[in-house]
Amino acid sequence: MEIFEATEDNYGGVTVNMKKEEPMDSHKFHTMLVASISYWRQKGKKGVWIKLPIELAHLVEAAVKEGFWYHHAEATYLMLVYWIPETPHTLPANASHRVGIGALVLNNNGQMLVVKEKSGKSTGIWKLPTGVVEEGEDICVAAIREVQEETGIETDFIEILTFRQSHKSFFGKSDLFFICMLKPLNFTIHKQNAEIEEAQWMAIEEYAAQPKLNQSELSKNIAKICLAKKDNEYTGFSALLTTTGLSAKKCYLYSNI
Repeated sequence: MEIFEATEDNYGGVTVNMKKEEPMDSHKFHTMLVASISYWRQKGKKGVWIKLPIELAHLVEAAVKEGFWYHHAEATYLMLVYWIPETPHTLPANASHRVGIGALVLNNNGQMLVVKEKSGKSTGIWKLPTGVVEEGEDICVAAIREVQEETGIETDFIEILTFRQSHKSFFGKSDLFFICMLKPLNFTIHKQNAEIEEAQWMAIEEYAAQPKLNQSELSKNIAKICLAKKDNEYTGFSALLTTTGLSAKKCYLYSNI
């Protein structure tokens, strides 16, 4: 009986990467899936992961009928998962957090770079340039990119000042938001027209005194940190380029030592 080609993982499971270049009808897929599960069960395998490209979405029903469930989805594929043993599964959950940044950029006069957005919850208030960290992007790189995109100001990353974690945010996921300090390399603002209404350099004291900003306990605390940093009364976390222990992938360690 024909079974699927699969890659074994380090946790007693297997992964099947379905190829969009190899079309398959639901009947053949179901037949091979049943035979494959039987084979993997005999081999003592546990978790079964099927990466299904969007071109093969018609196979989802057959997999679900065999007990597979959705693990996560991206723009071009769906990841389905199945647990063979008759015990509670120990499969990891989907990614639980979204990561965002806000940027404190101070010029030589001690003024901070602020923007007003055209839409969203923060309209009508001067705020830090903010944005979402993209997949595979480092926090320090994301902060530099977002500032440049929104204001045209080129910067160098200095440090992470603080961060907050919240829950049940976008799509029910948790959210991490890092406030980063950046050093400007130029000072002439060229704002992004699509999302930004206004952008300017502003005294931190004026920023911190905004009535609408002070309605938020979180925003007030962030403003206090910005003021303390301006007065050299606060130390954040600098980025140290290093490598991971086993795979030796490059990564950043943020530290204040």
